[in-house]
Amino acid sequence: MATLILVRHGRSTANTSGVLAGRTPGIALDERGAAQAAALPGRLAGVPLAAVVSSPLQRCRETVRPLLDARPGVPLHTEERISECDYGDWSGRKLAELMDEPLMQVVQGHASAAAFPGGESLRAMQARAVDAVRDWNARIEEEHGEDAVFAMCSHGDIIKAIVADALGLHLDLFQRIQVDPCSVTAIRYTRLRPFLLRLGDTGDLSGLAPRETPAAEGAAEVGGGAGAP
Repeated sequence: MATLILVRHGRSTANTSGVLAGRTPGIALDERGAAQAAALPGRLAGVPLAAVVSSPLQRCRETVRPLLDARPGVPLHTEERISECDYGDWSGRKLAELMDEPLMQVVQGHASAAAFPGGESLRAMQARAVDAVRDWNARIEEEHGEDAVFAMCSHGDIIKAIVADALGLHLDLFQRIQVDPCSVTAIRYTRLRPFLLRLGDTGDLSGLAPRETPAAEGAAEVGGGAGAP
């Protein structure tokens, strides 16, 4: 099936001010985040993209804009299901003060039991995001073939939850995963299981281009490698 490139948005003004942005409107990339976004086309230069799918939030749209400008033929799709977690009453609050909330211990250690006041649960967040990934994988493969690659720009908790699902990890362990701003995480989905190709990568990404050698050459390896079918 298709290969998914998950891009976390570049560093935002909320990241630098220590605020839990959530779905608060008007959160833009800061100067560093804009530079990260500007570098993304070069990092992905060797990777053909069938489509770009983005969270509707401003910081994600700003992150993918340089990539789309560099590739005017690549379509952009907006996907509500990969929008940031709805943190409800926590949205817009300082992370430093949220650390004193009893719920924060649950969020960090027992995520599957965490539900934000006035917002959604982390279980619901993961379910919608994984459903979106599966739906887009099927759509991209149907339209562009099983070797197609597509990018999806989303948010830290969303990406960590998708990675946990791909690795077969319980949601309670997803906080052990880290993805930095504008990092790339790549997952190749197959009919048997997903393969994690990159996690929080901030360097060269040319190795994500489809292989020119037949896939069967590496298929006999026990356990498979990063790109095994």
